[in-house]
Amino acid sequence: MTTDSLISSAAPDFTLPTISSATSPVKMNSLSDYAGSWLLLIFYPRDFSFVCPTEITSFSSRSHEFAKRNCQLLALSVDAIEMHAEWLRTSPAEGGIGPLDFPLASDVAGVVAQQYGVWSPTKHVSYRGTFMIDPEGIVQYSVVHNLAVGRSVDETLRVLDALQSGGLCPASWTRADGNLDLENALKPGRVLGHYRIVQALGN
Repeated sequence: MTTDSLISSAAPDFTLPTISSATSPVKMNSLSDYAGSWLLLIFYPRDFSFVCPTEITSFSSRSHEFAKRNCQLLALSVDAIEMHAEWLRTSPAEGGIGPLDFPLASDVAGVVAQQYGVWSPTKHVSYRGTFMIDPEGIVQYSVVHNLAVGRSVDETLRVLDALQSGGLCPASWTRADGNLDLENALKPGRVLGHYRIVQALGN
Protein backbone atom coordinates (compact mmCIF):
# COMPACT_ATOMS: atom_id res chain seq x y z
CA MET A 1 0.00 0.00 0.00
CA THR A 2 1.38 3.41 -0.92
CA THR A 3 0.96 6.55 1.14
CA ASP A 4 -0.87 8.23 -1.77
CA SER A 5 -3.63 5.64 -1.58
CA LEU A 6 -4.39 6.68 1.99
CA ILE A 7 -5.29 10.28 1.22
CA SER A 8 -9.05 10.85 1.69
CA SER A 9 -9.37 7.25 2.94
CA ALA A 10 -10.06 5.94 6.40
CA ALA A 11 -6.85 5.72 8.41
CA PRO A 12 -5.71 2.15 9.11
CA ASP A 13 -6.71 1.17 12.63
CA PHE A 14 -4.12 0.33 15.26
CA THR A 15 -3.78 -0.58 18.91
CA LEU A 16 -0.30 -0.14 20.38
CA PRO A 17 1.34 0.10 23.80
CA THR A 18 2.36 3.67 24.60
CA ILE A 19 4.28 5.47 27.28
CA SER A 20 4.52 9.20 27.97
CA SER A 21 7.27 9.33 30.59
CA ALA A 22 9.85 7.02 32.15
CA THR A 23 7.66 6.57 35.24
CA SER A 24 4.18 6.55 33.69
CA PRO A 25 2.25 3.30 33.25
CA VAL A 26 2.05 1.64 29.85
CA LYS A 27 -1.27 2.26 28.12
CA MET A 28 -2.87 0.72 25.05
CA ASN A 29 -3.81 3.42 22.57
CA SER A 30 -6.04 2.89 19.54
CA LEU A 31 -6.99 5.12 16.65
CA SER A 32 -10.50 5.35 18.10
CA ASP A 33 -9.08 7.10 21.18
CA TYR A 34 -8.46 10.15 18.99
CA ALA A 35 -11.96 10.38 17.50
CA GLY A 36 -13.20 13.96 17.51
CA SER A 37 -9.75 15.53 17.27
CA TRP A 38 -7.00 15.74 14.71
CA LEU A 39 -4.13 13.28 15.09
CA LEU A 40 -0.57 13.74 13.91
CA LEU A 41 1.13 10.36 13.54
CA ILE A 42 4.92 10.69 13.57
CA PHE A 43 6.75 7.56 12.40
CA TYR A 44 10.47 7.58 13.14
CA PRO A 45 13.21 4.91 12.80
CA ARG A 46 14.85 4.42 16.19
CA ASP A 47 15.37 5.63 19.74
CA PHE A 48 18.94 6.57 20.71
CA SER A 49 19.76 7.81 17.22
CA PHE A 50 20.96 11.10 15.75
CA VAL A 51 18.18 12.81 13.77
CA CYS A 52 15.18 11.36 15.64
CA PRO A 53 15.78 13.24 18.92
CA THR A 54 15.90 16.56 17.08
CA GLU A 55 12.51 15.87 15.51
CA ILE A 56 10.76 14.45 18.55
CA THR A 57 11.91 17.20 20.92
CA SER A 58 11.01 19.88 18.36
CA PHE A 59 7.46 18.57 18.08
CA SER A 60 7.23 18.23 21.86
CA SER A 61 8.38 21.79 22.53
CA ARG A 62 5.57 23.07 20.33
CA SER A 63 2.88 20.58 21.27
CA HIS A 64 0.85 23.43 22.77
CA GLU A 65 0.50 24.91 19.28
CA PHE A 66 -0.98 21.65 18.03
CA ALA A 67 -3.26 21.50 21.09
CA LYS A 68 -4.66 24.94 20.20
CA ARG A 69 -5.63 23.44 16.86
CA ASN A 70 -7.35 20.41 18.45
CA CYS A 71 -4.54 18.15 17.27
CA GLN A 72 -2.93 15.41 19.35
CA LEU A 73 0.46 13.88 18.62
CA LEU A 74 1.64 10.27 18.71
CA ALA A 75 5.15 9.15 17.72
CA LEU A 76 5.97 5.51 16.99
CA SER A 77 8.95 3.35 16.13
CA VAL A 78 9.94 -0.31 16.20
CA ASP A 79 11.59 0.07 19.61
CA ALA A 80 10.16 -1.95 22.48
CA ILE A 81 8.24 -0.06 25.15
CA GLU A 82 11.10 -0.73 27.60
CA MET A 83 13.49 1.01 25.21
CA HIS A 84 11.14 3.99 24.99
CA ALA A 85 11.14 4.20 28.79
CA GLU A 86 14.93 4.11 28.86
CA TRP A 87 15.13 6.81 26.19
CA LEU A 88 12.75 9.02 28.17
CA ARG A 89 14.67 8.34 31.37
CA THR A 90 18.06 9.27 29.88
CA SER A 91 19.07 12.93 29.70
CA PRO A 92 19.76 14.52 26.30
CA ALA A 93 23.38 15.05 27.33
CA GLU A 94 23.75 11.25 27.59
CA GLY A 95 21.98 10.43 24.31
CA GLY A 96 18.46 10.29 25.70
CA ILE A 97 15.48 12.50 25.09
CA GLY A 98 14.10 13.35 28.51
CA PRO A 99 10.36 13.90 29.18
CA LEU A 100 7.96 14.63 26.31
CA ASP A 101 4.54 16.25 26.01
CA PHE A 102 3.07 13.38 23.98
CA PRO A 103 3.36 9.57 24.09
CA LEU A 104 5.64 7.19 22.24
CA ALA A 105 4.15 4.00 20.80
CA SER A 106 5.87 0.69 20.20
CA ASP A 107 5.34 -0.89 16.78
CA VAL A 108 7.88 -3.69 17.29
CA ALA A 109 6.93 -5.80 14.28
CA GLY A 110 6.41 -2.80 12.03
CA VAL A 111 2.82 -3.81 11.34
CA VAL A 112 1.42 -0.28 11.59
CA ALA A 113 4.31 1.15 9.56
CA GLN A 114 3.51 -1.36 6.83
CA GLN A 115 -0.19 -0.48 6.92
CA TYR A 116 0.69 3.19 6.45
CA GLY A 117 3.19 2.43 3.68
CA VAL A 118 6.33 3.71 5.42
CA TRP A 119 8.13 0.44 6.18
CA SER A 120 11.72 -0.17 5.05
CA PRO A 121 11.95 -3.95 4.48
CA THR A 122 15.74 -3.83 4.19
CA LYS A 123 16.45 -1.83 7.34
CA HIS A 124 13.45 -3.13 9.32
CA VAL A 125 12.48 0.33 10.53
CA SER A 126 9.94 2.92 9.40
CA TYR A 127 10.84 5.88 7.26
CA ARG A 128 10.08 9.34 8.61
CA GLY A 129 6.38 9.29 7.78
CA THR A 130 3.99 12.02 8.91
CA PHE A 131 0.21 11.61 8.69
CA MET A 132 -2.59 14.02 9.57
CA ILE A 133 -5.85 12.30 10.40
CA ASP A 134 -8.97 14.43 10.76
CA PRO A 135 -11.57 14.12 13.56
CA GLU A 136 -13.58 11.67 11.42
CA GLY A 137 -10.60 9.33 11.04
CA ILE A 138 -9.79 10.28 7.43
CA VAL A 139 -6.18 10.74 6.29
CA GLN A 140 -5.84 14.27 4.95
CA TYR A 141 -2.07 14.58 4.58
CA SER A 142 1.00 12.39 4.35
CA VAL A 143 4.66 13.03 3.70
CA VAL A 144 7.61 10.62 3.88
CA HIS A 145 11.25 11.58 4.34
CA ASN A 146 14.20 9.27 3.94
CA LEU A 147 16.07 8.26 7.06
CA ALA A 148 18.62 11.07 6.83
CA VAL A 149 16.32 14.11 6.62
CA GLY A 150 14.43 15.55 9.58
CA ARG A 151 11.01 17.19 9.38
CA SER A 152 9.92 20.80 9.86
CA VAL A 153 7.46 21.59 12.64
CA ASP A 154 6.70 24.95 11.01
CA GLU A 155 5.68 23.28 7.75
CA THR A 156 3.58 20.70 9.59
CA LEU A 157 1.69 23.44 11.43
CA ARG A 158 1.25 25.40 8.20
CA VAL A 159 -0.33 22.40 6.47
CA LEU A 160 -2.57 21.73 9.47
CA ASP A 161 -3.77 25.34 9.37
CA ALA A 162 -4.43 25.03 5.64
CA LEU A 163 -6.43 21.83 6.05
CA GLN A 164 -8.46 23.31 8.87
CA SER A 165 -9.19 26.46 6.87
CA GLY A 166 -11.53 24.49 4.62
CA GLY A 167 -10.63 26.45 1.50
CA LEU A 168 -8.13 26.60 -1.34
CA CYS A 169 -4.61 27.45 -0.21
CA PRO A 170 -1.85 28.37 -2.70
CA ALA A 171 1.85 27.67 -2.32
CA SER A 172 3.47 29.07 0.83
CA TRP A 173 0.01 29.88 2.22
CA THR A 174 -0.30 31.06 5.82
CA ARG A 175 -3.31 31.83 8.01
CA ALA A 176 -2.73 35.54 7.44
CA ASP A 177 -3.31 35.14 3.69
CA GLY A 178 -6.89 33.89 3.68
CA ASN A 179 -8.23 31.41 1.16
CA LEU A 180 -8.45 31.89 -2.58
CA ASP A 181 -11.58 33.76 -3.69
CA LEU A 182 -12.97 31.54 -6.46
CA GLU A 183 -15.68 34.00 -7.49
CA ASN A 184 -13.08 36.68 -8.10
CA ALA A 185 -10.62 34.24 -9.67
CA LEU A 186 -13.19 33.13 -12.26
CA LYS A 187 -14.29 36.57 -13.42
CA PRO A 188 -14.22 37.30 -17.19
CA GLY A 189 -10.83 38.53 -18.26
CA ARG A 190 -8.88 36.51 -15.72
CA VAL A 191 -6.25 34.06 -16.99
CA LEU A 192 -6.03 30.51 -15.65
CA GLY A 193 -2.96 28.69 -16.94
CA HIS A 194 -3.07 29.01 -20.73
CA TYR A 195 -6.74 30.00 -20.80
CA ARG A 196 -8.49 33.39 -20.57
CA ILE A 197 -12.00 33.44 -19.14
CA VAL A 198 -14.29 35.16 -21.64
CA GLN A 199 -17.68 34.84 -19.97
CA ALA A 200 -19.56 32.83 -17.38
CA LEU A 201 -21.96 30.19 -18.69
CA GLY A 202 -25.01 28.94 -16.85
CA ASN A 203 -26.18 29.90 -13.38
